[in-house]
Amino acid sequence: MKRVIYLFLLSFLFLSKTSTAQIRNVIVEKYYVSDSLDATDSINYQTNPSYASPFLPVGSITYRVYVQVDSGYKIHKIYGTSCHPLEFLSTANFFNHIYYSTYYFGYLIPKSRFSSKPTIALDSWLTLGSAAVGTVGTSYTGVLKSEDFDGSFIGGTHNSGGTSGIAGGIIRNNDTAAGVPVDTSDGMVPTNEILGTWSNSGFIDVTQSGSPDTTVFGNSRVGSQFRSTIGYLQQNNGVSGNAATGHKVLVAQLTTKGQLTFKINLELVDSTGGVNTGHYLNYVASAGICDSVGRDTTVLGILKFPPDAQQCGCQDPNFLEYNASLQCASQDSCHTRIVFGCMDTLACNYDPNANYHIQNLCCYPGKCNDRDISLVCPGISSQSGFSLYPNPASNSLTLQISAGTNQEIKYEIYDSFGTLVLTRELGTLSGTTTNEVDVSNLHIGLYMARVYVGGVPTSKSFMKN
Repeated sequence: MKRVIYLFLLSFLFLSKTSTAQIRNVIVEKYYVSDSLDATDSINYQTNPSYASPFLPVGSITYRVYVQVDSGYKIHKIYGTSCHPLEFLSTANFFNHIYYSTYYFGYLIPKSRFSSKPTIALDSWLTLGSAAVGTVGTSYTGVLKSEDFDGSFIGGTHNSGGTSGIAGGIIRNNDTAAGVPVDTSDGMVPTNEILGTWSNSGFIDVTQSGSPDTTVFGNSRVGSQFRSTIGYLQQNNGVSGNAATGHKVLVAQLTTKGQLTFKINLELVDSTGGVNTGHYLNYVASAGICDSVGRDTTVLGILKFPPDAQQCGCQDPNFLEYNASLQCASQDSCHTRIVFGCMDTLACNYDPNANYHIQNLCCYPGKCNDRDISLVCPGISSQSGFSLYPNPASNSLTLQISAGTNQEIKYEIYDSFGTLVLTRELGTLSGTTTNEVDVSNLHIGLYMARVYVGGVPTSKSFMKN
């Protein structure tokens, strides 16, 4: 019964957590920190004076941005509007591997290129789920490195060593700030998810398509700021992410030596979604002066980075610090794991280790919420208790006491003012025992007999003639 109540309460807590939004969390992973070996890889680039350097600066951090959605929902689009611009900003330039002019997005990069042009693995791009493409019909979903157990194909000996032919390969720095080394786990796993048509606008350079030069995701030049009111990347079938790792969808990879900030807006579609079907939900990073017509639009502060501090805290309902109104998790915010139990010291199943009291779990002799008290409190037989006679009593009172196996027994007699007038410990007994109490010296009046079986009290009243 205790387990049933526990599971019910736990499911209630989870429902409370996810009832306000279909986006559970935004995770910014430090994917890689570049070193001096990576800086030896000279990038073949188009001659353009606005491109500052053909090398990856030492100390650049590659970030991956994941959005965790509820089961049954898919990310349909990442976008910007005049009301809610799409923004990626840094205090230094973003790294943009521009040698391959057609690999604007993560889902377009061929797996084979990671070996011949290693630093393309650290390019800055957007995507919806996919991080690389293999042979025909094969694609790779981006997952957190800590949740990737199928190895790597990008770091160290998995590449050619770059333009300088570094022995042992490059992109093998094991900086602890980036967690699992990328030559151990690359954060990419094969996927069978069936994708539909891709469409995009506003990310390709003016020299290529006639749309505004992004200076971050295009191929002509680099920059430290991307802000678009027209840009979008859309996957018509929607992307739900890897179910085994909690439906976390990779939406961006960004490499910069500066301080990163961003604001993203997302359109979700429910499980029936497809082109012009399903129920669409829009989530934006901050309030705007207008919203998408015909769409449910919700402001969700975790879609900007860094998020507002007051929005973050403990999001694990297994801990006392859990707060259902929080929009993001913060490190070390969950301290005390919940232990459900009865915290009433008078109950036979009092749990000194519990920190979350549930009254319906408590059991008392004669009252155990229709549960078998011998199972909930195994130290007490279901037949435990006592009877007394005669009532009224004159000179003696007989107590017939039923106990379990090897239980300490004692009795107490109180007068009508609550004063203890008689007491005796009967020792350790089993089964049923009978004891006569001499009440001849008690004054005429009302008394209460209290019998303790294994430390658990039961009381009955009697009259003295």
